[in-house]
Amino acid sequence: MRRRVLAGLVLAGVFAAIAAWAPAQTAPAAATPAGAAKATFAGGCFWCVESDFDKVPGVISTTSGYTGGTLANPSYEQVSSKLTGHAEAVEVVYDPAKVTYEQLLQHYWHNIDPTTKDRQFCDSGSPYRTVIFTHGEAQMRAALASREALAKSKPFKEPIVTEVVAAGPFYAAEDYHQDYYRKNPVRYKFYRTNCGRDARLKQLWGDLAGH
Repeated sequence: MRRRVLAGLVLAGVFAAIAAWAPAQTAPAAATPAGAAKATFAGGCFWCVESDFDKVPGVISTTSGYTGGTLANPSYEQVSSKLTGHAEAVEVVYDPAKVTYEQLLQHYWHNIDPTTKDRQFCDSGSPYRTVIFTHGEAQMRAALASREALAKSKPFKEPIVTEVVAAGPFYAAEDYHQDYYRKNPVRYKFYRTNCGRDARLKQLWGDLAGH
């Protein structure tokens, strides 16, 4: 669906054309500076998740990639086939002195639709499922507690289907996916708007959407 949305914009062209000229190499995973910590979230299109987390004070870097599946070093085309088990995800490196993991969890919830399985907005299939990939026992406890608290206080009726699982290998996506919203602002805005992401977030979360 993401490709069909992009195809409608003359200035953007089709996503397949972007992939054709873009180098096939993948971006290196971001290093974790001393004193920093890492969190990994899947929330549908990683362009959007990356953009949303880059806005958070205390976030040092974000990397779009693939995780949760079985194939090592997958390509975008392989993940899109829905046969690898991988989800589009974003690895967030942050400064715990400026933003806590619990605050990142709250930001994550308010930027996804946790009520849909194997789908986010206009993108469907297992690569677009919502997952919190935890690093260590402390993150696992915090993520489970956050999901439980949300289930009791959520402003919508539908059940929460977001998974919480231990993080495995993370494979950085191809270079042309990194910082896509900065490199291609017109295409990105067209995709995000026509995918209905912000409209659905507002419907679910009201004034909390995007925070």
